[in-house]
Amino acid sequence: MSNSKNSKLRIIPLGGLEQIGMNITAFEYEDSIIVVDCGLAFPTDDMLGVDLVIPDVSYLVENEEKVKGLFITHGHEDHIGAIPYVLKEINIPIYATKLTMGIIEHKLQEHNLSSQVRRKVVKYGQSINLGPFRVEFVKTNHSIVDAAAFAIYTPAGVVFHTGDFKVDYTPVFGDAIDLQRIGEIGKKGVLAVMCDSTNAERPGFTQSERTVGRQFDSIFSENHNTRIIIATFASNVDRVQQIINSAHKYGRKVVVEGRSMVNIITTASELGYLDVPDNTLISIDELRNYPDEQTVLITTGSQGESMAALSRMANGMHKKISIKPNDTIIFSSHPIPGNEKAVANVMNELYRKGANVIFQDVHVSGHACAEEIKLIYTLLQPKYCIPVHGEFKHLKAQEAIVKSLGYDSKDIFILSSGDVLELDENSAKVNGHVHTGAIMVDGLGVGDVGNIVLRDRQHLAEDGIIIVVMTLQAGTGLVLAGPDIVSRGFVYVRGAEDLMDSAKAVLNDTMEDLMSEGVSDWGRIKSEVKSALSDFVWKETQRRPMIMPILMEV
Repeated sequence: MSNSKNSKLRIIPLGGLEQIGMNITAFEYEDSIIVVDCGLAFPTDDMLGVDLVIPDVSYLVENEEKVKGLFITHGHEDHIGAIPYVLKEINIPIYATKLTMGIIEHKLQEHNLSSQVRRKVVKYGQSINLGPFRVEFVKTNHSIVDAAAFAIYTPAGVVFHTGDFKVDYTPVFGDAIDLQRIGEIGKKGVLAVMCDSTNAERPGFTQSERTVGRQFDSIFSENHNTRIIIATFASNVDRVQQIINSAHKYGRKVVVEGRSMVNIITTASELGYLDVPDNTLISIDELRNYPDEQTVLITTGSQGESMAALSRMANGMHKKISIKPNDTIIFSSHPIPGNEKAVANVMNELYRKGANVIFQDVHVSGHACAEEIKLIYTLLQPKYCIPVHGEFKHLKAQEAIVKSLGYDSKDIFILSSGDVLELDENSAKVNGHVHTGAIMVDGLGVGDVGNIVLRDRQHLAEDGIIIVVMTLQAGTGLVLAGPDIVSRGFVYVRGAEDLMDSAKAVLNDTMEDLMSEGVSDWGRIKSEVKSALSDFVWKETQRRPMIMPILMEV
């Protein structure tokens, strides 16, 4: 072993940079590794049929004996969603705050992992020692309660990881972010800060979550004679609390709808993070016992997701709830980039059914704007700055903020997933790259859908398929039956008999030529059939469907 004074700390993001989601970072010092967060990403439009995307952690699997523990900042899917998948490959203990752990427990139960995985609930101000690392949990605010930042003490210096955060002096539940502790950590000297960039493009400060409560109050008083349906993120426990507060104040019963919403609200109530007055919550089947103006529905689907409760209501596919004229529907969230169209579609459907839709001013972000980012950097005064969490443009926006504070470009590192940043108090530089990637989960299959399968799905979706079936005689290779043509998603066969007849003729000619040459090699027959049919179809229709010859031998 080299003298540990000369060893460097290595920071290795394994996912989550240049995108929203799939956050996971490894911190390595000599022969120890700790991991911060373990999130999933939702599939992009070109990932047909894929349910979720998880990070490729082969680097951790290869170094399994070094990996000491997994630290989770907060309970959002983009920070905890991949835990069950990763723990199946590499079993390490999990450290998190109470609510975060409650949500993780639920995931582990779903995947039958509860008994195998060691877990420790950590309080703010507590530290966990693992090898050369000491990780201190620091209180922050975010759109889910119990969010933490980490001060990671290493022999090379202190790295401060903010997690997702905002500065909320008047949070709905619990205390404000612990700026005092952050200042004390800064006084002792900080090597690097990894700071949330999601809202770095927005000037000013993020509003307090309380402001939304006041907005709900006024909406409830203005719409006192209609049913109210509110769509928001399941994980925003404080938002749900404020809806319940307003509902209670205006004498309304509350129904919670949507699987993730029910899960999180149950967990939060059991752990004491949600205060629900007695007789406020009712089940969806009890709705019919109350007049509309005495009910509120809290539902998932604020992002226009096709299977979420609100979308099913809008499309008239929900078993228990149908939208009525005059219903007041509140979207208490901003569309995540890329979901704008889906959200607009749901809104249009709701308007068509005569509902009144409200989406202005009923949401505040859970992420810090420019002034709060400046506050954190000013308190911590780090030597190096590492913007994280956000698309490339967000990371660049944070770089601009940090430069305005007087930092030099050479001390700001915009990393890509897989980069290895080696640092100590004298220097920091990207030195090498480890393998990272995205693994797609489709149903129960993890990683069995890759780029080739997606390319085939794309091809089938855009051009359809033609299947050619024929039966050959064993030994001689004589055509006994066929060739028959079956097509799906290529043309509507009834209107295209001529095209199909001509295609058959082309195939017959091809087979006759092959017979006369005495070709009996199946591979050759298949490729000749494919190319003859492909050329013909392209000439006639300018399309390139997938062509699959199927040969049988009798």
